[in-house]
Amino acid sequence: MSQTIEARFATRAEAENAVEQLVQTHGIERSDIFVAADGPENSVGEEISGGDAAAPLEEERDDAALLSPILVSIDVNDEAKVELIKSALAEARAD
Repeated sequence: MSQTIEARFATRAEAENAVEQLVQTHGIERSDIFVAADGPENSVGEEISGGDAAAPLEEERDDAALLSPILVSIDVNDEAKVELIKSALAEARAD
C-alpha cells in the first residue's frame, strides 16, 4: 500500500540533510522525496542557517524569508521502509 510520510524542519539545511540521509544511507529514491515551504509563500525555514547566516566579520543579515518550516514528504510504496524512514526523519531533527 502506498503512503506519504511528511516531516517539517526549522531550517533548509536540516531538511537537505534529512534528504541526503534518506537517499545515501537508506536507499530511498530521490524521485520519491519532495521538499517545499510548508505554506503559501517561499521560505527558507523558521531559523537562520547556512547561506542565510552572516559570515565571520560580516554584519547580521535580516533578508531571509523565515515564514514557515520546510516540508519534506516521501512517497513510500514499500511498507517495510515506513518505520525506517520515520526513524531517519526523527534522527534528522524533524519537528
